[in-house]
Amino acid sequence: MNMIEAINSGLETMMERDDDVVIMGEDVGYFGGVFRATAGLQEKFGKTRCFDTPISECGIIGAAVGMCAYGLRPVPEIQFADYIYPGMDQLISEAARLRYRSAGKFTAPLTVRSPFGGGIFGGQTHSQSPEAMFTHVSGLKTVIPSTPYDAKGLLIASIEDNDPVLFFEPKRIYNGPFTGYYDNPVEPWSKFAEAEVPAGHYTVPLGKANIVRDGDAVTVLAYGTMVHVCKAVVEEHQINAEVIDLRTLVPVDIETIEQSVKKTGRCLIVHEATRTSGFGAELSALVQERCFYHLEAPIERVTGFDTPYPHSLEWAYFPGPVRIGEALEKIVRDLKS
Repeated sequence: MNMIEAINSGLETMMERDDDVVIMGEDVGYFGGVFRATAGLQEKFGKTRCFDTPISECGIIGAAVGMCAYGLRPVPEIQFADYIYPGMDQLISEAARLRYRSAGKFTAPLTVRSPFGGGIFGGQTHSQSPEAMFTHVSGLKTVIPSTPYDAKGLLIASIEDNDPVLFFEPKRIYNGPFTGYYDNPVEPWSKFAEAEVPAGHYTVPLGKANIVRDGDAVTVLAYGTMVHVCKAVVEEHQINAEVIDLRTLVPVDIETIEQSVKKTGRCLIVHEATRTSGFGAELSALVQERCFYHLEAPIERVTGFDTPYPHSLEWAYFPGPVRIGEALEKIVRDLKS
């Protein structure tokens, strides 16, 4: 399966298991979603369980919060993460606080799916990575898969969770992993073991990172598309790096991170979002607090720039092989001297 098919399979699995699971969003019903992630679900489960909404992100999230109060488990889709901002008040002021405000009487078990990130020439309105904004909010969980296997398992775990989850889908890797070399042909997921997705129910636990490459020279922290770019760069530069796919930003698997950095003594953080107040800053602070006496070099960050995502200069903005390679060489320079 590719990631779109895995997400569709996860939604179908949960709709079969739990009648309270409802899919909603712009064009998710008859049309099957802009990326076809909900294709066939309305036909199979009916218009009351998979339905189109008006073009109103505030209304979509607000209605989903109300459904939660009535005992449903809505899975609203925001067509692109760039359009999630009108719904932030409902997410932050209502969904994230519902359990606290009601002293546990009500919960908000909604999972907000949204494609995010660049690498598709979507420009400033279809390429943003707003994940850090939600990691700042108490009561929200933030999940980002990087493979079809994880996409289905994490999605099922998110839907089953009793708290609101932001489930961001890196659209650049919907159809195959990405090395960062944009002029190379896309390799389909069918060539990779991570595309072997079980047909039935399974979960990938929230808050558990995945060490996708063992090493002892430097720890590389990444998520989503950047996991694959980092793996490709590490292998190209022949650096014995340990690459960790965070999978979940909140809750973050700080134990795995700490254990790795104490082993390697070095840490590189990579994400596509803008640099200032990006989630990499939080990761850097956590590593500094917990691993200071084990660090052999300053923590490095490779990120997007503090500008709108440029259409014409997409690959200059994107944290690609050149910038990641330079950071890796800098951080392990003393090992090679």
